[in-house]
Amino acid sequence: MRFNSRDFSNNKVVLDVRDLSVRLPNQPQVAPILNQVSLQIRAGETACLVGESGSGKSVTSLAVMGLLPKDALRVTGGGITLSGRNLLELTQKEMRAARARNMAMIFQEPMTALNPVMRVGDQIEEVLKVHGDLPQKARQERVLAIMEQVHLPDVRRVYASYPHQLSGGQRQRIMIAMALILEPELLIADEPTTALDVTTQGQILKLIAELQEKQDTAVLFITHDMGVVAEIADSVHVMKDGQVVEQAPVEQLLRQPREDYTRKLLKAVPSLIPRQERPETLSEPESQGEKVLQVQKLRKVYGGRGFFRRGEGTLAAEDVSFAITRGRTLGIVGESGSGKSTVARCVMRLIEPTDGQIVVAGSEIAQLSRQALRPHRRHIQIVFQDPFRSLNPRWKVGRSLVEGPVNYGASRQEAMQQAGDLMELVGLPREALGRYPHQFSGGQRQRIAIARAVAMKPDVLVADEAVSALDVSIQAQVLELLADIQEKLGVAILFITHDLRVAAQICDDILVMQNGKIVEYGPAGDVLANPRDAYTRALTDAAPGRGWDFANFRELQSA
Repeated sequence: MRFNSRDFSNNKVVLDVRDLSVRLPNQPQVAPILNQVSLQIRAGETACLVGESGSGKSVTSLAVMGLLPKDALRVTGGGITLSGRNLLELTQKEMRAARARNMAMIFQEPMTALNPVMRVGDQIEEVLKVHGDLPQKARQERVLAIMEQVHLPDVRRVYASYPHQLSGGQRQRIMIAMALILEPELLIADEPTTALDVTTQGQILKLIAELQEKQDTAVLFITHDMGVVAEIADSVHVMKDGQVVEQAPVEQLLRQPREDYTRKLLKAVPSLIPRQERPETLSEPESQGEKVLQVQKLRKVYGGRGFFRRGEGTLAAEDVSFAITRGRTLGIVGESGSGKSTVARCVMRLIEPTDGQIVVAGSEIAQLSRQALRPHRRHIQIVFQDPFRSLNPRWKVGRSLVEGPVNYGASRQEAMQQAGDLMELVGLPREALGRYPHQFSGGQRQRIAIARAVAMKPDVLVADEAVSALDVSIQAQVLELLADIQEKLGVAILFITHDLRVAAQICDDILVMQNGKIVEYGPAGDVLANPRDAYTRALTDAAPGRGWDFANFRELQSA
């Protein structure tokens, strides 16, 4: 792997954060959110700020941008200097002018950062209206030019589109165009690729680097993924509990990390090296080779002909066939729009398949009515990507865990006893049954979601992007938990992901989808080590940090 080895020592210091402290107002007894954070970024340099959720990364960026929530967080010490100008001394009006002109920010989720009722071209143009005096025609030409620079297709059509009419990658490109249209000295990117599939992520990272080189922009890139760090960083600052615990040039930090916490982050990064192959046997001889999920020629078409519809509809899945044996894990991988989640939702009968067979625990369920399907739902359960949205925020965790078993005939006392056992199984205390979802971290909520699914004692567990929104260290813990539950309970897992690195850690077999069709299917070791299809090779090539052995702090020999 080739690391960035450019010398920035003679470049102008763009951002200088010195001993920055942030606290909750009027609560001196509470530990500071940021405790004397210091970092420096020079023109043309990419500095990565890494750490787990809650480490203080995003608070640092919001403090620099002057966007800390009013009356909730307050800067209590230190300084923030942008090209020699102390940002903490600026008035609100001066700070607004500094944003976009001197510094800009790209947020993690463009759909929440963009106005849903404004065309995206108008939203970019609004930056020029507020911070410039160009005539309308010149503004539009400038917007179209920056849209071409961020490699958007058919820019005039995109200019007139609303955010919901664009893909996730296109929306993020709009955010980048909006941030860079006034050529700011500093660009802050807060987890801008976390929600994107690996190929789109690679394109966005390349785009930011390309535009940075043209404009000599200083970039503060916030991420929890050391794979991304290895791809783009010049320097790395590691945060933990509101403090910078280690900072170094990227190659030095990856090869010789000093802090235990840094080593922990590196060891948690998933690699493309697949798990050790397991024989298709279980401790119970009668269960050996039992296919608990079989899908044959599954087809799904959205839309199509109807009273208000014309045309043939959108083909989302075509001729999809696979099977999973008890105690095994099949991963379905592919980019956004490849059909992975459509297949998962059809298998769960959350959406209606257009054609094909779905056999769960020996029963064909594809054509059953909702009423007839009810007894079979206990055999197949799902864990969604966002546990906060899938858990009822008004229910205590105990109620969420007993709901399913009680609905299927268990007594409340028996179900609550089982819920306590499940909490311990997923590594949480029994007394946590009395808490609400918001009182847990993201990783803990995902453990609760897994416990709720396992409460039904299913034959098949569907995990739909169940770890994609988690820090890599928490992600590793959840993957280990799934493997542990599978070993103890013998459940088959259908694992949906866009990241082949994650699939390598847990899957026995991998099925690769593109445009609704299977392009490759086989044992994980074969698919990852010797991909036959060009699309599979493109996915493996796009995996960030693919040439680095993070756990052993060295370059892979084959890289």
